[in-house]
Amino acid sequence: MTDAHAGLEHQVALEDPTSTLIELLSLADFDGARTAEDIFLGPSQKQPRHRVFGGQVLAQSLVAGMRTVEEDRTVHSMHGYFLRPGDANQPITFSVERLRDGRSFSARRVHAYQEGQPILSMIASFQTEAEGVEHQSSMPAGIPDPETLPSTAELLQKYDHPLARHMSFERPFDVRHVDPAIYVEAPKDRVASNAVWMKTFGPMPDDPNLHLAALAYASDYTILESVLRKNGLSWMTPGMSVASLDHAMWWHRPVRVDEWLLYVQESPSAQGARGLATGKIFSRDGQHVATVAQEG
Repeated sequence: MTDAHAGLEHQVALEDPTSTLIELLSLADFDGARTAEDIFLGPSQKQPRHRVFGGQVLAQSLVAGMRTVEEDRTVHSMHGYFLRPGDANQPITFSVERLRDGRSFSARRVHAYQEGQPILSMIASFQTEAEGVEHQSSMPAGIPDPETLPSTAELLQKYDHPLARHMSFERPFDVRHVDPAIYVEAPKDRVASNAVWMKTFGPMPDDPNLHLAALAYASDYTILESVLRKNGLSWMTPGMSVASLDHAMWWHRPVRVDEWLLYVQESPSAQGARGLATGKIFSRDGQHVATVAQEG
């Protein structure tokens, strides 16, 4: 074990960042207060650049929507647009419009607000359990085990910078790159693909909805890296600014985010200062649990 890895375990033992994720997803509901919509309030996680992490507001919006549907209806898809950057030093208000409740499906529109302005607009769909046709993509072969790959703390240990410390010790997910990470250095091979293993540092409660929302949180971490890799860019390339424009996600099968998940990503196109990326998420035993698409 390297000193950096030992330091990481020590940090986690002192203050498990998974507890931050659980707190973020515990929205207040104003004692059931409603106008024409259901209203919730959520905290923001502090960020070195003071902007709300997109995955946070996605996950919180899902939790708000989940609070308004029957317990037997599980989210299976969502489509959201990031409208404005959020302030990580301010809480977020979520309003949920109950668009439809049918025999098997429910639809919800969720808007996330700060200072009266929408920062995210999302529609999510929920379904009762059903049986039907079934198939799935195969998990890629030859992927190294996550335990053999360096952690973010090990990769960034030589950088004494607030952003490096945040990514190493304050993110609730342990993210391990299958190919050399592009946090600081541009990739040597220009390929439109990327893959990471990820899981929360600590255990999560057994609530299945919490795991579904947390997966949305983590799905925003590295999805655009396939775009950067193809164009020989790193996250620190001078003069470059990266922002998420929209995010779509489909949940296929039950998932636990406190167990290792493989997130395989690729970029089919980049043009007009925009890049599109897609991703498939697999459990360690090969179950295709979710699919993601994002343009940035």
